[in-house]
Formats: sequence, structure tokens, C-alpha cells
Amino acid sequence: MNGALLVQTWRWQAVKLAIVALCAVGWGWLLPLFYAQFSDSIRTLAAQNPLFQQLSNFGSGSLLTLPGTVTLGTEHPIAIALLGVFAIGMGAVAVAGERQRGTLEVLLARPIPRRGLVMTLTVALFGLIAVVIAAMLAGMTLGAATQGVFDQLNVSRLPLVWVNGFLLWAAFGTFAIAASVSFDRSGPAIGLSLAYLMVNYFLEILGTFVPGARWAQEYSLFHHFQPTEILTGSADPLDFVLLLAVAVIPVVYALVVFPRRDLPAPG
Repeated sequence: MNGALLVQTWRWQAVKLAIVALCAVGWGWLLPLFYAQFSDSIRTLAAQNPLFQQLSNFGSGSLLTLPGTVTLGTEHPIAIALLGVFAIGMGAVAVAGERQRGTLEVLLARPIPRRGLVMTLTVALFGLIAVVIAAMLAGMTLGAATQGVFDQLNVSRLPLVWVNGFLLWAAFGTFAIAASVSFDRSGPAIGLSLAYLMVNYFLEILGTFVPGARWAQEYSLFHHFQPTEILTGSADPLDFVLLLAVAVIPVVYALVVFPRRDLPAPG
């Protein structure tokens, strides 16, 4: 790993990180606000209408409890878009973008081995993802405190929620990096990474709204991100192990494949 490149990568992403982190704080703050304002009405409607109760669940989250609302918010398309800016947007172009611009050869001409480049970009990506998730959880904590529902949020377990969320998005990020080292253009790498993300999301949502397809959720990485279970003290350690394994495999692939690739001149 190259320390100078790592710091420079973070500097290049500093403005974008600040904007995304601020949006993540705002989104996190809105979730307890929504719960505090509408939870009683939602529970009443759910008790009167079983169909509404089913619709109040989304992915692994639920509008009926604050931990469930936290889970729902972290699986909402807005949260996915915020984290996808780095996990997909940066990860997929990390190498393929340099290749497409014709600057990869200049970068590799420095005393940076290919494996060192992959590890540096991976660590840089991990750092950005970690900050965005922390910002979102900070916003949730602030929102719970300002809306009078702080007692319903087990703050002591939030670090474990952070770890779970980090592993989830690290898995998507390392897949994007593996795609990036496999192509000479950004387009295919971004497309493949987005497809991987959307398939996982589709399987989670399919199992939510189609009772006969609940088995599909087990094949979705999103289903192994469980803030509700963590905040209520019933976390499954296998979720962490599975996400860690899925995050590590693409890194191993990139470390093996990229040093062996011939890099033709850019068109």
C-alpha cells in the first residue's frame, strides 16, 4: 500500500465526501423524525388492516418500531444512492477510469506495484464508506435525541450497526474494484457493479412483498444487514462472517488478476 497515494485519493474525494456526509446526516436525522410523528398512526392502521401492516415492512425494516425504521432507512434508495456514490461510483472507475483516460501507465510508472495500487484504492474506498455510514448513524442519534425517542435507540449497539453496514458496503465496493481491474473502460465496470447491487436489492424486496419468495432474501446481501436485530440484542454473528467473506473474495480476485493483465494502449 502507498501512503502518499492513499492521502491524495482522499484529498481528491474530500469535497464530494463532505457533501455526501452532510446529506447522510440529514437523512439519518429524518428517520426518527418520521417515526416520532407518524408511528402511532401507522400502528393504528396496521392493527386495523393486515395489508397495511405488510406494506409497512420494507426489506428487513419496519415502520412499527424505531430500530425497524432505522433498518428501513438504511435500505431505502436514498441511503443506497448516498453510499453508492463511493462504493460503485469510485470503486468501478478506480482502475478502469485511469485506464480509459490513459493515465494508468503514468501511475504505474511510479514505484507502486500493481497489488499495492489495488490495496491502496481499496483502503481509500473503505475509509470513505466508513465516514458516510458513521455520518448517517450520527444523524439518527441526533434525530432520536431531538424528537424525544432517544430511549428507544440502544446507542451502545450503534458501533455494531456501523460494523454491519460497513461490511455490507465494503462487499459492494470490493466487487466494483474487481470489476474495475477487469475492464479497460469505466462503462462495463459501472454497469456490472450496478447490476450486482440491483440484483441483491431485488431479491430482498421480492422476499418482502411476495410471501412465497421469502427464500430469495437469503441470497441478498441486504438481508444480512440487520440493524433491527442488532439494536434489540439478537444479532446473528453469521451475518457478519458472510459479509466479510463476500467482501474479501473480490479483493483476492483483484490481487491475482490485475498483476497478470496485459494493458493495451488506450483507444
